[in-house]
Parts: sequence; structure tokens; C-alpha cells
Amino acid sequence: MNYLRKLKRIYLLLLLPLSLILILLARQSRNFAEFYALHIYKWLSQFVSLLSGIIPLSIIEFIILILPIFLITLLVRFVVSIVRDKDNRKEHLFKGLINVICTISLLFFAFTLMAGLNYYRYSFTHYSNLEVRESSLEELYNMTKELAHQASDLRSMVSEVDENGVFKLSMSNFKLAKETNKAMRKLSEEYQVLSGRYGSPKPIILSPLMSYTEITGVFIPFTMEANVNVHISDYSIPATMLHELAHQRGFMREDEANFIAYLAGINSDNIEIMYSSTMLALIISGNALYRQDRDLYFEIRDIYSDGVVKDIRANTEYWARYEDTVVSAVSSKINDTYLKANAQSDGVRSYGRMVDLLLAKYRADKIEQE
Repeated sequence: MNYLRKLKRIYLLLLLPLSLILILLARQSRNFAEFYALHIYKWLSQFVSLLSGIIPLSIIEFIILILPIFLITLLVRFVVSIVRDKDNRKEHLFKGLINVICTISLLFFAFTLMAGLNYYRYSFTHYSNLEVRESSLEELYNMTKELAHQASDLRSMVSEVDENGVFKLSMSNFKLAKETNKAMRKLSEEYQVLSGRYGSPKPIILSPLMSYTEITGVFIPFTMEANVNVHISDYSIPATMLHELAHQRGFMREDEANFIAYLAGINSDNIEIMYSSTMLALIISGNALYRQDRDLYFEIRDIYSDGVVKDIRANTEYWARYEDTVVSAVSSKINDTYLKANAQSDGVRSYGRMVDLLLAKYRADKIEQE
């Protein structure tokens, strides 16, 4: 074990058990997880996003591009050192193994602090005072019908369309990022837990390649970046930005991030953002209704305006070219495993649980109107 004495970064191995202890504490005590989210993570995340925000483009995208070159260079150097120093091959192998474990330990610790613990915090309903419970088919139908009317009304107010009559954003992605940032800050006036500085969402340059993974956005906790695929249908981009910003504030569950994106969008001063968020809710609730009763679903489809139909049809055609590819299948499996490993037992199905939150808000709004 003389090798250990020569290693300068051996202390990093301690970060792995420390991370596991913190996760165990968060699992056992939501109070601990929530205290961390509100009093440590909130300020740590804002500091990191302030630094990463200095660069307007995605840092993680650049890292991913150069990472293969970096790893290959390290591997070549490692192999060369073993070949040249035959007398100390065991020491080189052991040192290499320890360095790999130290790197994993450091990354896992960073993930734990910047995202992992937040999976065990209070749900957003703790702050919204919404009652999530079983709902009737009639409630789902009525809510989806109302969303259909709202989406159609908002679509009629949109000014920009392409040559096929499909919705088109009237502003650049960087301008839109500022508008979604503004929408989140406005929502935080109602929900204090969402207050604080937000880093602007960052458009991915290689978005067309990102679509092969069937991913519209990804939050990177190490850099606090809300990365967005801007090659997708324009009506989806604003809601996607808001979704990733919700993760930035520490709400990691997909259903809650979608719901927060919906709330921020419908309370925005920008019609395009309002339309995008309403479409997010309409499509998710419509899919739920379709699974329950197809006849009721198609009744509501008849309510959709021509503009809404064109947008949905264009979106369906867009994603059709990326479905059932090897890349999309692998990506879906990785995403599913990641969600299940972080207290989302439904895996990718947890995206559909937003319907329960929408229904809870729908009921609360009806009571308030009476």
C-alpha cells in the first residue's frame, strides 16, 4: 500500500461515502432535504449559474464535444506509461484505477449537492396548497375542454406563422430566454419558494442532433445550465425553457417541473409563452383523456382551431423522423433509469402525472370562481 502514500488526491475517495450519507439523510427526512434546498442549494445554485451565465452558449455542449479527445489523450498517455515503465506496471494500473474512482467520487458528490438531494424535498403542492386526489373522467373531460378553448383563443392572438400556417416564434431564442426568465421571476411573486436569480436558458447549437435522443431540454446541475433543443416545434420551445428553469430552482421531478412551467407560462405577459404553456397542458391532459375514453377525446379535438391543429400536426411530423431509432431507444432507457434511481419510481411515465396537478388547480380555480 505504498502506492496510496504517493497519491495526492486520495482524500477524494471520502466524498463517495459522504454523498451516500447525505442521500440517506434526505431519504429519511424530508425536513433535512427541504432545509438544504432552501438554505444551501438555493444560494449555491445561483452562484454557479452566475458564473456559467457569463458565457451565453452552453458550456456542457462544448465539454461533450471535447471530452472524447480528452479521454483518448489520457488513455494514450496511460498506455504509453505502462509500456515504457515495465517495472512499475502494477503501480501505474493501481494509480489509474484510484484516479478513476476519485473522479467518480467527485462527480457524484457534485451531483448530490447540485441535484440529488432535491429529489427528496417537499413536493410543490406543499407550497401551492393544491389537493392532489383521484379525479373523475368528467373532471378530466371538462378541464381538457377548457384548455382546448384557451389554446385556440391564444392561437388566434399569435401574429407569426410560417408559409404553412404553423406557429413561428417572433423573437430570437436569446430574447425568448430572457422572456422566460422574466416569467419565472413574475411567478415567484406568488410562490416565494421560486424566488431568486435565474440563469437564462441556453440554446443548443447542435439541436438537430439532440433531437435524435428525443430530448427537448436538459438541466445540467454541474453548471446550473438550462439547455434547450431549439430545433423542435416553435410552440414547444418556451415551455421547455420554463421546465428547465424549474429544475434550476431545485424542483427536479418532471411532473412538477412541467406544472411550474405551465403556471409561469399562463401568468406571463407574453402571448407566445402563454400559448406554449397552455399547449403543454392541453397535450398532456388530452393524452390522458385519450387513454380513458377515445370518443370524449375526439369530441374535444373538434374544438381545436385550425391553427392549433396545424401546430400539432407539424410537431407530430417532426418527431416521426426520430422515433424508434437506436439512439432514441438508448436515450429513453438511460432517462428512465435515471428517473427511477432518483425517487421517481414511474420512470418516464412520471411526465404524465402532471395531469393530477392540473386537475387540482382546475378544482381550486372553480371553487374560487363560485
